Amino acid sequence: MITKQNLLKISLCFLLLGCNATKKDVSKNKNSEKKVDYFADNGFGNAVAIVQHPSGVYHKGITYVAYQGPLEDPYVASYNHTTKEWKGPFKAGVSEMGKDPNRKKKIDNHGKPALLIDDAGYIHIAFGGHGGMRKHGVNPLGNHAYGKNLHAVSKKPLDISSWETLDNISLFGTYSQFAKMDNGDIYLFYRHGAHRSDWVYQKSRDNGVTFGKPISFLKHKRQKSIEGEDSWYPWVSRGNGDDIVVAFDYHTCRDNKNSQDKRGHIPERHNLYYMVFDTKTGEWKNVKNESLKMPLTKELADEKTLVKKIPNDWTFQGITDVDLNGNPQVCVLVGPDIGAKRRGPKRLQHFRWDGQTWLQSKNSNLPRGNGDLEVKSATEVSIYLESETSNDVGEISRWDSSDGGNSFQKEKVFLERKNSGFVISSLIEKAHPDARIIVGEKEEGSDFRKMYLLGDNGPIKRNKENTILEKPTINKTKN
Repeated sequence: MITKQNLLKISLCFLLLGCNATKKDVSKNKNSEKKVDYFADNGFGNAVAIVQHPSGVYHKGITYVAYQGPLEDPYVASYNHTTKEWKGPFKAGVSEMGKDPNRKKKIDNHGKPALLIDDAGYIHIAFGGHGGMRKHGVNPLGNHAYGKNLHAVSKKPLDISSWETLDNISLFGTYSQFAKMDNGDIYLFYRHGAHRSDWVYQKSRDNGVTFGKPISFLKHKRQKSIEGEDSWYPWVSRGNGDDIVVAFDYHTCRDNKNSQDKRGHIPERHNLYYMVFDTKTGEWKNVKNESLKMPLTKELADEKTLVKKIPNDWTFQGITDVDLNGNPQVCVLVGPDIGAKRRGPKRLQHFRWDGQTWLQSKNSNLPRGNGDLEVKSATEVSIYLESETSNDVGEISRWDSSDGGNSFQKEKVFLERKNSGFVISSLIEKAHPDARIIVGEKEEGSDFRKMYLLGDNGPIKRNKENTILEKPTINKTKN
């Protein structure tokens, strides 16, 4: 029998249960609404880099970004600037690298994705290559290293949730770089193998359904002055109109055993070069508009395309952009040879073509660190830079010059973290002001990175629960 007293007790119990449930729901809602500065926590190794580019494109109100995730597979995410909605990241393909537990070098890092959107709205990535392997057959334009160059396309226009990998580019590729022209033609540039290989491009006129055969533009060959071969590191991007512009440096690719340098094969690079590809005529030219015979050799590069001879210090990662008149500005990292198998601390050196000669910035004020270049005019230029301040703070910032690069001043800090370092992408293609660059934060003791999308207002935030992603790993085989 239910008495009035028991009824009151029952009612009180339900009331307390409801309150507890409400408290749990509120707590859950608060947690789900907690915003963080990063959009994903599963970046892997050097998740982005300046050389594999673009890794982000702004298109019709949405920024699309690509990066290297767990097991070196490519991941793609998107951010809608109108609705403030994130989608993804989704795994867009499977790399042949990152899966071997017995490989001594745990993370190869050469197969990071480059991203492009064609005129029909399909999203493309090129990824997974470090020159191919001997099991893939003979490389007609170079040697082998690891991985397999792959091309994946979204199954639907502007939909990053499902992908198809196509077999229509050379598998002997690495350092993939995309460029799309105003007429819709797509160019995929890459090194056709390991160090001792030609640099090539493949062209598509049908939105990446098919590509023409690889065409060499930088030649590798045995060098007479060293016990080794000529090798190159170019950075390729859109110029004005029908032009594609290239900044590049030279790798002294010594034999592992040679009588000239007891260090053997080391990452020794020198000099800075520049040239232009007129895609309308198919002609390659230097900055003086002189025609170049292709593929370019070391001898012709020294004679016709040299920006600066840098014979003693080591160089790394050239970048370039042009002003409205087509006059280029070029940067390259430079550090001293310290007698080891790596270079010493490096800083960007800046050069500007004034229509007659290359002018080098004498007092640029730039800190140590790597970055990308945005030229607004002959005198106005910005560099987006990752660096470390004197008090051990990792920083992503923009440095501006109003005097043609003679001096730079730090104008904006997008992100800073104590005791952290960063890897950064090149500038996002046709970037929205709120999303200019992709950044991975290095975490001590972990191969995984928090991934950021940075713009003029700092990081684009996301609900924390949506950034916590699966992180599969390969365990070493026990003997």
